[in-house]
Amino acid sequence: MKPRALVAWNIRRIRVDRGISQEKLAYQAGIDRSYMSSLERQSTNPTIDLLDRIAKTLDVHLSEFFVRPAKRAKAPKILPKGRKPARPPRPQE
Repeated sequence: MKPRALVAWNIRRIRVDRGISQEKLAYQAGIDRSYMSSLERQSTNPTIDLLDRIAKTLDVHLSEFFVRPAKRAKAPKILPKGRKPARPPRPQE
């Protein structure tokens, strides 16, 4: 697994294990939610300082982001969306 993929995997794994949404983690770490999403999709190369902020927000050591998953480990599940569903349209009178 490439380093960027390894970091993305572990950030998502830890976040999902704790039941934290991308939006909440991004807010607490002081970064944009879309940037957090791009980290988890491996589209962006994070700095060490940013990884340190995310680690502190998740209350883990920075080294946790570099732990190799077991060979047959499944990808972390997707959390339910944090936003409320749109209301159905009101019937026309």
